[in-house]
Amino acid sequence: MIAAPQPALTESARKRGLVVLLVTTFFTWGGFFLVVPLIGIHYVDGLGWAAAAVGTALAVRQFVQQGLTTLSGAVADRIGAKWLIAAGMAIRAAGFAGLAWADSYPVLMFMVVLAAIGGAMFDSPKSAAIAALTTDEERPRFFSISGVVIGLGITIGTQAGAMLLKTSFDAVAIASGVSYLLIGLTVVLFMPPVKVAHGEGGFWHGFGLAIHDRPFMSYIGLMAGQWFMNTQFFLTLPLTAVALTGRTETVAWVTGLNSAVTVILGYPLPRFVERRIGARGALIAGVAVTALGLLGVGLSRSTATLLAAVLVFATGTTLVRPMEQTVAAGLANRAALGSYFGVAALSVAIGGGLGNVLGGYLYDIGTRTGFHALPWLVCAVVGAITAIGLRLALRPQDHRRSEHLVAS
Repeated sequence: MIAAPQPALTESARKRGLVVLLVTTFFTWGGFFLVVPLIGIHYVDGLGWAAAAVGTALAVRQFVQQGLTTLSGAVADRIGAKWLIAAGMAIRAAGFAGLAWADSYPVLMFMVVLAAIGGAMFDSPKSAAIAALTTDEERPRFFSISGVVIGLGITIGTQAGAMLLKTSFDAVAIASGVSYLLIGLTVVLFMPPVKVAHGEGGFWHGFGLAIHDRPFMSYIGLMAGQWFMNTQFFLTLPLTAVALTGRTETVAWVTGLNSAVTVILGYPLPRFVERRIGARGALIAGVAVTALGLLGVGLSRSTATLLAAVLVFATGTTLVRPMEQTVAAGLANRAALGSYFGVAALSVAIGGGLGNVLGGYLYDIGTRTGFHALPWLVCAVVGAITAIGLRLALRPQDHRRSEHLVAS
């Protein structure tokens, strides 16, 4: 059910497109982690805003981006991926750079929504382009390499953000915007035109195929639980790190450790686990380990135990990330890759949105009541439910389309 490399492109153009997508992956993750983990620190600890208010703004960003991504996937099926990706990078550049002037809540909300619109334009087209440009044989390796590139982007982005924050948050925001502008120009100059749909039908045809695909939609719904847990890395985890240690530098340690795990284990770990317990087993194990790591955060009483919990969390997400992508690709219909990846973004919209809003509220409640473990206990429960649900939903007969594609 997965698209093979398109015959309209030469082999050199196809490989050039994959290189551009790897570069794009580096800058998108680097630019994102340069600024987003520091938003909570700047507005909550620096300006004294409520964590729930900042969490709501981040949730709106998440929901707007992933909600609109559903439409951008359908657009990519019609016009291709290249120009949507480039335009999205430019719009996100404006949104994140604009945070330098966001000194009121309405302006903050406007800028994060603008950044969300940009992200929506390049998110699913980029994923669909990867699926369209890779063969069945090379796709697992590409996702493995992509995981390492993501780790490098996170590492450099977070460390650069921590350094620039010593100057000002304005410098952080502008640097993030510049990174997206650069990758947008790279896409315009070097990425070949990529066709991501191989079927016929109108604008909503692919969308209809996706939402009526029961195994695919069950999978997407359950993965919302994983995104609920993932989003704690951007708000409640940085706040907890600073509250526990009293040092903003701890955020850089946390993100740096997460990045190191991604870089070092991003290639060998998923391949090792998948070969022994299968693709769906590896995915379920990754979800469970992620939940265990967040539970450990709630139980931490020192910097050492916090970093140990982050190590467990990072191991889980490193295992989940390539599995999630390849399973989604395997379940998608090649007639409408853009639409399928657009619909897949609903798991991020729902899970990520709820994760930001509830995470912020639970953090505030925990702070007021002294029950600091509250958000992390909730995350552990969500993770357990997600893992059990995936175990029941991804039965061999439903998973047969994707099992042979997963590695990384």
